Amino acid sequence: MDRYVGQGRLEWWANQSICLEMYDIDITTTVDAVGKWQATGCHASALDTTQREGWDFLMEMDPHFSIAFPGEDRGGITVRVVEAKDGTLTLTEAPDWDGSVSVTFDLT
Repeated sequence: MDRYVGQGRLEWWANQSICLEMYDIDITTTVDAVGKWQATGCHASALDTTQREGWDFLMEMDPHFSIAFPGEDRGGITVRVVEAKDGTLTLTEAPDWDGSVSVTFDLT
């Protein structure tokens, strides 16, 4: 089993050209013998009120992020993020995610 413990960066991309937000995380990743990738982590520093509102908004819209590791300019692995009540993040690889999101806004 391969393992990485260190820092990473979650990136939320609106499209291939626009990254709306980036969040630094402390992460532990593992890859098992059959190549299944998974990770757990937490935000590298506590989110302030504005950052928390942005994080919650993006997570509600679509919990898929790209993850970048040190030395990478842009994330290459798409992950689905689940946040537990204690702030622990669980990341699972989402290779089949097509990047489409259906969002409805009430403008009244």
